[in-house]
Amino acid sequence: MKQAVFLYNARSGRGDIERNVDRICAVFGEFGYAVKPQPIDFEANPFDGNETIDLMVVAGGDGTVNFALNAMRARGLDIPLGVIPAGTANDFAGALGMSHDPLEAARQIASGEEDRVDCGRVNGLYFVNVFSFGIFTTTSQRTPDERKHRIGKLAYLIEGVREFRSMHAVPLQVVADGEAFDFNSLMVLIFNGETAGGFRLARRASVKDGLFDCLMLEKKSAFASTLAMGRYLLGGSPKIVRQLRARCIDIVSTVNEPTDVDGQPGAEFPLHIECLPGALRVMCPRQE
Repeated sequence: MKQAVFLYNARSGRGDIERNVDRICAVFGEFGYAVKPQPIDFEANPFDGNETIDLMVVAGGDGTVNFALNAMRARGLDIPLGVIPAGTANDFAGALGMSHDPLEAARQIASGEEDRVDCGRVNGLYFVNVFSFGIFTTTSQRTPDERKHRIGKLAYLIEGVREFRSMHAVPLQVVADGEAFDFNSLMVLIFNGETAGGFRLARRASVKDGLFDCLMLEKKSAFASTLAMGRYLLGGSPKIVRQLRARCIDIVSTVNEPTDVDGQPGAEFPLHIECLPGALRVMCPRQE
């Protein structure tokens, strides 16, 4: 019988996953897995004592998946992850095609097929969906869990609007796959996936193309920068929203701006960001 751990974050999303633990474990049992449910403890490594399991099933948002990935890499392991979306936005689970229904997602994993997808690494810290800094990018960290549970993704918008009051430029020296340029940036988003906070921002991104999709919002007047970002969100391509694709990006700045990885506190400047093609084993829904 295959061995699995079901790692769940009871505080993710609206906090509903805990009520479904037994039913989710039963689904895996139907497909030949012996499952050990394990509530997440962010002060402990969930792979300690679980080094030889066949599957780690993670229920939570992108931050929970990020924690599991970094914990696994810290132990030098390469164990397949199955992701049950139970957070607010669930961007990485969406990129894998997972159902929003936890029991159906469990069936997709248990009956699915293993695949390899890309992940990112910045200064030794791994991420599955997006690395970012500048306005809006620490919104997930700052948004209270209680507000996320109550109103979902709208909580990110409310917190993001408040961040306009602290809008400032970050001077950057960037080298992307050997191309060097300077940029005065309000926001930088480096995508492995294609969405952030549930909003589709990286139009060509794929977790299987070996490349990052990067958006950089240039500092102009508050009105011009805001208008440009609005135009981009509506499908336009304004010049002050710089778009590039790269596998390796180095960024230096005179400002040690706070950064974010998958909704969690990120790395400090200077930044070395690299896409690791096919570095993460995942269980995906079986293709018809």
